[in-house]
Amino acid sequence: MSSQPLEINIEPFGPDQKTLDSAAKRIQRGGPLAKRLKACKYRLLSVVAIDCGKEREPSDGPLPLDQFRATFYDYTNEMAIVCEGRLDKSGEYDFRERRYQPLPTNAEFDAAVAQLRKSTDFNRVLKDDFLIPYRPMPPLIAQEGADGVVPRVVAVGLMPRASTRARAQQIGASHEIVGVQMGSGEITRFSNAAPRRARAEAVGCGAPMGAGQQTISSAAGQAWITVTRNGEQLWRLLVVRPAASSGTNGSGIELRFVGYRGKRVLYRAHVPILNVKYDSDACGPFRDWQNEEGMIQASGTELAPGILRCPQPAKTIFDTGSDTGNFLGMAVYEENGETVLVSEMEAGWYRYMSQWRLTDDGIIKPRFGFAAVENSCVCNRHHHHVYWRFDFDIKSAGSNRVFEHNNPPLSGGTDNWRPLDFEVRRPRNAARQRRWRVQNTQSNEAYLIVPGPNDGAARLSPDWPFPRGDVWVVRAKRNAEYDDGVIATGPPYEAGLDRFVSGESIRDRDVVLWYAGHFTHDLTQEEPATHGHIIGPDLVPQNW
Repeated sequence: MSSQPLEINIEPFGPDQKTLDSAAKRIQRGGPLAKRLKACKYRLLSVVAIDCGKEREPSDGPLPLDQFRATFYDYTNEMAIVCEGRLDKSGEYDFRERRYQPLPTNAEFDAAVAQLRKSTDFNRVLKDDFLIPYRPMPPLIAQEGADGVVPRVVAVGLMPRASTRARAQQIGASHEIVGVQMGSGEITRFSNAAPRRARAEAVGCGAPMGAGQQTISSAAGQAWITVTRNGEQLWRLLVVRPAASSGTNGSGIELRFVGYRGKRVLYRAHVPILNVKYDSDACGPFRDWQNEEGMIQASGTELAPGILRCPQPAKTIFDTGSDTGNFLGMAVYEENGETVLVSEMEAGWYRYMSQWRLTDDGIIKPRFGFAAVENSCVCNRHHHHVYWRFDFDIKSAGSNRVFEHNNPPLSGGTDNWRPLDFEVRRPRNAARQRRWRVQNTQSNEAYLIVPGPNDGAARLSPDWPFPRGDVWVVRAKRNAEYDDGVIATGPPYEAGLDRFVSGESIRDRDVVLWYAGHFTHDLTQEEPATHGHIIGPDLVPQNW
């Protein structure tokens, strides 16, 4: 391949933020939702565009994004209200009430901090910057009332600033995590300075926290990306920034309608499930979310909302060790001949990297990184688990078959490759060089799923059986199977993927392959100047 530079073209797709915000304002101004919210204390938490799903979408590309979902929280009645409707002039929508706790937003967290600033306990220490507010884990504190209702209590961490730590100690201000009930304004403090499943101790671990850095978890941002070299189209795909990604808790940078050299590879590829378990339950466990973008260091041209075309590689906390940046969203650039998509995400004190690398010869490299800023929990050994979901459409949504490679062959066989004809969960096995192949049975094009050297194995993870497994091969179940439906606050915290293995035939079907990566994070064994750890498999074309 010539060394001429890649041409990366970015075309915005879907509604912009102004359109989404207008829809949210419209439904609050009049009609049944406005009537329902009248006289209530409430907050709009998010508004996002939603796609119509694989059952309705044509095979050659998505339908226009003409639908939205707006999520409100009614503090007066302690319930969420989810509204779905059309973005067109018809203004049609409906809504339903749900007694569950959506994740808090930046604005809601800021409102909780504002409530603390009004209190006699915290007014001075916050005004004089002795304590810095931060978003801890868990983000919400469950405190069930006598009537069984769980009020909305946002967790706020308060950490002494390094420069004023001695003075803070003199006036009795120390690290703690408190709860702010958003309906009443009541503040809850804890005997151990932190709620159950968290810690707030004098000593912390992790990179210095970027105080005052903004995040975003609900935003417009999709675009078609076309990659060419020497006038030849290599890749065409629809990309979705984390803050606009699908799934119960988002799914990082999401790829859709992925085509290589004019042939379909994937309908959708993303990370809908992410969790962490600590030894001896020192903290957690936690189910994390993948739609809250943190700042990255990047410069370039924003060609679609939150999608930046960069002439030079962007940098995340994994490159610099710094929790600061200048751009919220996803960066697109060329590095070492590869097309790179990268974003940094936050979940409390955790910092995650969602990255995809596309090579000229058709290899897709999904990568996920694990890091953290200063907190008391990650000083304890813990285990991260990331679950990629690959909805393969090798040339088409049907006529796909999955094979597994073992060397030596499994008992009773002579062929290294054997078909998987029914839904199944499979462990990784490096000793057998185990990998998988998804193949179009009509034309023989295929993609290999090759485990990365640091992806681990569930049964070898010290927290087994929490990680549950390594690979699940199932029949595509449309929107119902984007994830297991568990809100990030949990419980449960484990990935509930076994429920998708129901014994259905997957021979010549539309198949989904879930791939889990497992990483043990032990700071006592970490090399100096290590800014995080990155894992992930390779997807490699065959007969293309």
